[in-house]
Amino acid sequence: MASRAAGRPFMSGWQAGAARGAYSALLRLIAPAYLGKLLWRGRVEPVYRHALRERFGFYGPAPAAPGALWLHAVSLGETRAAQALADALRVQYPGVRLLLTNGTATGFEAGKALLRDGDQHTWLPFDTPGACRRFLAHFRPAAGVLMETEIWPNVLDAARKAGVPMVLANARLSEKSARRGQRFSALLGPAVRSLHVALAQTHADAARLRQAGVPDVDVCGNLKFDMLIDPDLLQRGQAWRAQLGRPVMLGTSTREGEEPGLLQAWQALPAHRRGLLLIVPRHPQRFDEVAAMVKAAGLRLARRSSWTNIPTDEALAADVWLGDSMREMPMYYGLADVALLGGSFAPLGGQNLIEAAACGCPVVMGPHTFNFAEAAELSLAAGAALRVAGIEEGVARAADLLAPGQRDTFAANALAFAAAHQGAARRMAGRIVPLLRQA
Repeated sequence: MASRAAGRPFMSGWQAGAARGAYSALLRLIAPAYLGKLLWRGRVEPVYRHALRERFGFYGPAPAAPGALWLHAVSLGETRAAQALADALRVQYPGVRLLLTNGTATGFEAGKALLRDGDQHTWLPFDTPGACRRFLAHFRPAAGVLMETEIWPNVLDAARKAGVPMVLANARLSEKSARRGQRFSALLGPAVRSLHVALAQTHADAARLRQAGVPDVDVCGNLKFDMLIDPDLLQRGQAWRAQLGRPVMLGTSTREGEEPGLLQAWQALPAHRRGLLLIVPRHPQRFDEVAAMVKAAGLRLARRSSWTNIPTDEALAADVWLGDSMREMPMYYGLADVALLGGSFAPLGGQNLIEAAACGCPVVMGPHTFNFAEAAELSLAAGAALRVAGIEEGVARAADLLAPGQRDTFAANALAFAAAHQGAARRMAGRIVPLLRQA
């Protein structure tokens, strides 16, 4: 019995090492393809071609000043949530310096708003052992914070070896992701066990994170309730709505495969119930694709990028507006009477509905909200949202809310719902600041 018990950790360690070795070898093999992907995407989003050497952990000859808090937010949504955390950290630990990393062009551009004097900004390195070692040797952070779901085996292994405590903040783990993680436990298990703490959004997330092996988990809430809404953008959207003189139905953060059904269901409505359809795709590289769909449907299209502060006469007469701009979501929610939640009408897990609620915009969601399960259920319980079985029903219910006086109660409930769940940033900062004081 003793020899068998002693053998299990050995086998576990051997399997973990073999899994990470195979993973690392695969990443090295596909590194040229990864570089090619960055160059290809850079045709549409030039930021992807910025500082390509940094993606592989190569920086200038002089090392950075040590002791910063490393904060990683992969894309736009995580970066905007990280703003609330950064603000809370600066209140609780004045003088904190940030090392901000991002993984996407939209996240990198949005990340510039988080920076203050003395902060640094770069790309998260490709998850090979060498790139991660070079990154940590150059920047020497005091601690690291990964946002939401960013579990990178070599990043976390290199941080452990460098003595950098790592926090998973605003952490979420859906049942689907937990099941997938179990299939790769030899690779992901050591990574999650190396975390200093996970600061979970919900009790359900916390339970799954503990089951996955995170040694310390604390439930702090969702940072996205603490995101500040730009009042100027919100007021601009409201002014455009008044200028239009007709109701606006918004497809927010739509994903591939959802727009055709949305367009078909909207066109099937009687003309007097349609108003304006506003579509804001989740990914900017799809703007042209969605514009082509609208035109192919025989609808008059106006693109947000075609005017500056005042919609043109052609835009005011259009059937559909395409929200092909970045960092203007409060404006779109101010413009809209009701929003259909992208990612929830296809089995994609939904998108963040909290920003819509904070802008007082009622939400109609489909059946697939597993990525934001608790926020979706809380919004339903608060009377801030409706759930439907599919896009046709969703458009019909949204059209009902476009009728005069129908949305007011939902809008008031949405504002109350958003305000009631604030405070996560303060709680998370309270767990992170001691790591900086101990460094």
